[in-house]
Amino acid sequence: MAYYDNILEVETTLTGTELRIGIIMSRFNIEIAEGLLGACITELTKQGVQESNILLATVPGALEIPLALQKMALSDQFDALIALGAVIRGDTYHFEIVANESARGLITVQLDTDIPVANGILTTDNDDQALARMTQKGIEAARAAIEMANLLAKFDEIT
Repeated sequence: MAYYDNILEVETTLTGTELRIGIIMSRFNIEIAEGLLGACITELTKQGVQESNILLATVPGALEIPLALQKMALSDQFDALIALGAVIRGDTYHFEIVANESARGLITVQLDTDIPVANGILTTDNDDQALARMTQKGIEAARAAIEMANLLAKFDEIT
């Protein structure tokens, strides 16, 4: 027996038709980033997002992603944004700073602008882990962006 039969449930879809998607990709660890991008674009178009409705910009590294996303979000030209990149653990504490601060920046952008930001920034211990995860993470980032854009649109319809 479902306990929520008598409540209104907001259902979302993975239909990307007419959605405008902005992507910011880090060029650091470019092989991984391009793998993420390829999987992400393939999934976006599979779900109906038109290539002409996708804008890609690149930045030097993961710490630069939030500022570029914020500029995109404030342009009021996008339904959702996607961050792509790879932060791979090295021998210093720098990994933790970059991983934590880039993630915090993504959260800040979406909360400050009401534009969903899908986190497709891999944080791994080594290159092999990043290579093994890049395709799935790119797909997941595309799906998250579409689903969140559709969910927020539904909220606008019912409120």
